Amino acid sequence: MCQRCHWATNQTLLEQDYHDNEWGMPQTDDNVLFEFLVLEAAQAGLSWRTVLEKREGYRHHYLNFDPVAVAAFDDAQQQVMLADPGIIRNKLKVASSISNAREFLRLQKEHGSFARYLWRFVDNKPIQNSWKDYTEVPAETDISKQLSKALKKEGMRFVGPTIMYAYMQAVGMVNDHEVSCCRYQACSDAGAAFSLS
Repeated sequence: MCQRCHWATNQTLLEQDYHDNEWGMPQTDDNVLFEFLVLEAAQAGLSWRTVLEKREGYRHHYLNFDPVAVAAFDDAQQQVMLADPGIIRNKLKVASSISNAREFLRLQKEHGSFARYLWRFVDNKPIQNSWKDYTEVPAETDISKQLSKALKKEGMRFVGPTIMYAYMQAVGMVNDHEVSCCRYQACSDAGAAFSLS
């Protein structure tokens, strides 16, 4: 039986599955990186469970998180999304996800991939923490503040330092599984083997 991180203990199967199969695994696929940029921004002020419960709705409207398609969304498409309870119907969050997609594509073009832009903030290697207790895990760090500041400068919204730290955790830029968690070693091994090439 898997001993999970405190935040995933006694949660829904949806959250446990996310914890066991995604959270903390280093990601270099730009579509996955874009997906979590959308989802983490959508979470602002809400629970992660709410986001996971609406993830399929986002996959539908965001065409499997294709940033090229999202960047081209017009007002009519935004209105369709805002009428659907299958996503978080926040006008500012939906609008920012579209403008963020445009900036995402620009950074992707400038750097060869968004992954190459992103991973340089951690020197192209996941940060391996060794938390014994969940209360040790920070809400933000100097690196998440730097990333937030850089993305805001690039024109992105809903990318504050706390959101960006949650993003870093989600895409495996940092391994914040507690050392007693059954997923700690797998994410640590994936981090040790990590390469952008």
